[in-house]
Amino acid sequence: MARPILLAVDDDVGVLEAVVQDLRRHYGAAYRVMRAASGQAALDILTQLKMREEAVALLVSDQRMPGITGVEFLERARELYPEARRVLLTAYADTEAAIRAINTARIHYYLNKPWDPPEEKLYPVLSDLLEDWHAGYQPRFEGLRVIGHRWSLKDHKIRNFLSRNHVPYRWFDIAGNEEAQKLLTDRQLDPAGLPVVIFADGSSLVDPDLDALAGRVGLRVQATQNFYDMVVVGAGPAGLAAAVYGASEGLRTLVIEPEAPGGQAGSSSRIENYLGFPSGVTGAELGRRAHTQASRFGAEFVTQRATGLRVDGQYRFVQLADGREVSSHVVLLAPGVQYRKLDIPGAAQLTGRGIYYGAALVEAAACRDEEVFVVGGANSAGQAALHFAKFACKVTMLVRGEGLSATMSKYLIDEIERTSNIVLAARTQVVEAMGRERLEALRLCGPEGELVAPASSLFVFIGAEPGTCWLPPCILRDEKGFVLAGPDLRVDGKLPEGWREPREPFLLETSLPGVFVAGDVRHGSVKRVASAVGEGSIAVQFAHKYLAGF
Repeated sequence: MARPILLAVDDDVGVLEAVVQDLRRHYGAAYRVMRAASGQAALDILTQLKMREEAVALLVSDQRMPGITGVEFLERARELYPEARRVLLTAYADTEAAIRAINTARIHYYLNKPWDPPEEKLYPVLSDLLEDWHAGYQPRFEGLRVIGHRWSLKDHKIRNFLSRNHVPYRWFDIAGNEEAQKLLTDRQLDPAGLPVVIFADGSSLVDPDLDALAGRVGLRVQATQNFYDMVVVGAGPAGLAAAVYGASEGLRTLVIEPEAPGGQAGSSSRIENYLGFPSGVTGAELGRRAHTQASRFGAEFVTQRATGLRVDGQYRFVQLADGREVSSHVVLLAPGVQYRKLDIPGAAQLTGRGIYYGAALVEAAACRDEEVFVVGGANSAGQAALHFAKFACKVTMLVRGEGLSATMSKYLIDEIERTSNIVLAARTQVVEAMGRERLEALRLCGPEGELVAPASSLFVFIGAEPGTCWLPPCILRDEKGFVLAGPDLRVDGKLPEGWREPREPFLLETSLPGVFVAGDVRHGSVKRVASAVGEGSIAVQFAHKYLAGF
C-alpha cells in the first residue's frame, strides 16, 4: 500500500526545502513527503491525489503567500481532505491571524518560524498530530467487514463497539448492496443470520455477542493475575485518570470496562472546552490517549462487565460477567452513567432502528442528506447537533425549555447559531415514536399543539442515570442510585451503622472501607470531564492513605 502523504507548501524556495528536509529526515520511512510552491499548486496536487484515492495525513503551509494565503489554502484543502491534519507556519507577527484560523480553517496547530531545533519544537507536535490522524485512518483494503441492516439494533451495537474501541472496519448495509450479498454467497452465509463480521483471514462470526467479538479483535477479556493493589471499575475519564496515576505511582492496577475507553464522554463528537485542546477533541480520541498513557505505565485493561462485589476480610472481590473474579485491597467505582431512555410509546421497540442514545460518531455518516432530530439541550446534545450538521441536510434540536442558555455552554450556543442547517425547536417534546420495522415519524408537542413529523433518525441526550444495581446493599446510594461517599454518608450527623473504622471516611470513600467512587456515578458530582479526571486522580491519593493503614 502507498505510504500516506505529507504536503509542505511555501513560496520561499529556501524555506520550503528546509521544511521538506526536516520532514523527510524524521518521517520519510513511513510517509511520502511532497511539496508545492503556492497555495493553488498545492490545491491542484490535492485534487489529483483525491482522484487517485491516495491518503494525505498532514498539510504544512506558510501563511504569507501571494494569491492564496495559508489560511485560505487550508480552508479549501479541508473540503478535499477533511481528516488531514492542518498546520500553519507563521511569523510572530501573524500569531493573531493563526489563532483566528483555528475557527475559520479549523487548523490543528500553528508553528512560529524558525523552529530550531526540530527535535524539540517541530517533531513532537507533528508526531502527536500524525498519531491522531492514524487513529481514525481506515486504509482502502481494510480486512474487517461488518454486514448488517442499518435498522438493526444488533448491527448498531457491533458497529458502536468496534468504533469506540478504535477497531477499523468496513460496514455494508445489506439493503441493495451487491458486494455485501456476494460476500455472503461466497462464504455460504445465511442473510437471515445478520449481522455478520468477516475477518481478514476469511473466517466469520454470525450474530456475535460482544464478548466473543472482543476476543477475536484482540481485546483482552481475562485478567493476567488474581490479585491487584487496585481494581478500577469503568474506563471513563475518572477511571482512566485513576489508572494513569495509580499505575504511575507503582500500584498494580486493573481496569474493568465492558465497552470502550472513554465512558459516556467517549461518545461525544467534539469536546472543545477541555484544558489543553484549543481545537477540540473527540471523546473517543481523549479516551484513546488516556488508555495509551495508562497502559504505558503498566495498567492492565480487560473488556468485561462487573456483575458483583464482595468482601472477605481486607480483600475486595469484583465478580465478572464470565464467572471469574479478581481481588484487590482497593476498588474504585467509576462506571459512569448511561443516557436516560425516552419513556414514550414506540421508543423501546425502535431503539437501534432509528432511535439512538449517544451514537453521533457511529451513525452520522448513515444520515447523509437526511433530516436528523436531536433531543436535549445540554452540551452533549449541542456537540452531537454540530457533528450531524456536517452530514445531514437539516438538524432539528428539540428542547423542552425556552432555549439553550440555561443548559449549554455559550461557545456551543454561538456555534449552533452560526450553523445554518441547525434549527432549534424550543418548548417542544417528543410524545410518540412511530414506525414498524424502523422509525418513520415522530409525534411532537410544541407551542402550536401536536404535529406528526416524518423522521428516520432521532438521537437522544436527555440526562443520565447510574447503573449501580449490581453493587451490594452495604454500599449506600441515594434515591436515584448515585453512590454516596465521604461527608454525604452522614445522616443527621451520624455515620452508617456498618462503618467500623476508627476514622472518618475519606472524601471519596464509600460506606464500604477501601471502596472509593469517582466521576459521574458519585452523588453530587459535577458532570464535566475535567471534574471526573480530577476525582479519579484524587481517589488514588486516598487509596494510598487506606493502604498505608495495613
